[in-house]
Amino acid sequence: MTTISEIARDVFSICTYVERSDLQFRQFLICDEQPLLYHTGTRRMFERVRDAIGQIMDPTSLRWIAFSHFEADECGALNYWLQEAQAQAVCSSNAALVSVDDYAFGKVRPLNDGETLLLGSHRLRFLATPHLPHGWDAGHLYDETSGVLFCSDLLHQVGDVAATTMESRVAAMRSMLESSRGTPMDWCIPWTPQTRARLERLVSLRPRVCATMHGSAFVGDGAAELAALADMLEDVYGAAASDV
Repeated sequence: MTTISEIARDVFSICTYVERSDLQFRQFLICDEQPLLYHTGTRRMFERVRDAIGQIMDPTSLRWIAFSHFEADECGALNYWLQEAQAQAVCSSNAALVSVDDYAFGKVRPLNDGETLLLGSHRLRFLATPHLPHGWDAGHLYDETSGVLFCSDLLHQVGDVAATTMESRVAAMRSMLESSRGTPMDWCIPWTPQTRARLERLVSLRPRVCATMHGSAFVGDGAAELAALADMLEDVYGAAASDV
């Protein structure tokens, strides 16, 4: 089942819950003069995501398809979207260089660190965050207009949960990380000497909404939430990283 929720003005969360994984997959739609979809979902999710967007706007009018890093749930359906709409892919310049320029069936708009993208009333700022959440091509988009930080796999939670919450998600993410110990998902967020500095850049944005791909978007003091996340990740991974 795929559901739609407005998490900020003109910003919609499109959620598909996959029961066998006990995990939600969320895409985010910004409705503006040049509409943007953040995350595509996997190829298998394309039709249900397209149909959900169709309840809000004409899917073929999408202008931008953006994502944090090159991964199936981030951009698996990218080429379907590039064929469906007169859109361009938006990603980090590193992602464009190493993957997306070759993969995409269309034009790619690479973004450098600090570069902005104007959709109309919404102004998006790109922050390059290599290996946060993972992948050397990773980055984050921050909607300066709505105060929404599209934080990809940060604040990742399991379960079929509400679209938004004012309760901290840090403990829920810690539980997910600890349950992944010894599995192929262990070390999904590598802790490096640069990780805290990159998280502190996100803290400095002071977002009002932290919109994660997997689980509830946190609404409230985003700076405090992300600072607590940094402490948790260092506690979970920091000591172990020094031994690697």
